[in-house]
Amino acid sequence: MPLLRRVARRGFNNTRFAKRYDIVNIGEIGLRFDEGATVNAETLVERRLLKKRHGLVKVLGVGEIEIKIVVSVDAVSEGARTKIANAGGTVVDAEKVMPHGK
Repeated sequence: MPLLRRVARRGFNNTRFAKRYDIVNIGEIGLRFDEGATVNAETLVERRLLKKRHGLVKVLGVGEIEIKIVVSVDAVSEGARTKIANAGGTVVDAEKVMPHGK
């Protein structure tokens, strides 16, 4: 029997298991937070960077930051992690997000 007839037409779908993140850029955090502030999901909602918390929160490295902050969210990209460290801040309990495809 040909392979095309043996392959299932329906099957596994990843939508139930996919992680969905609410995205916040590091440049926006730098504009809305003060020196030494702790950034987490609740403070992001208070400062109106997120409308409301739908799921996991991820910080991306778009923009620049010059203040020292403590970031405690679900995920932080490598670019954002580097920019936070260069500004003197720290990332607490964030899973290390691997680039897509690795």
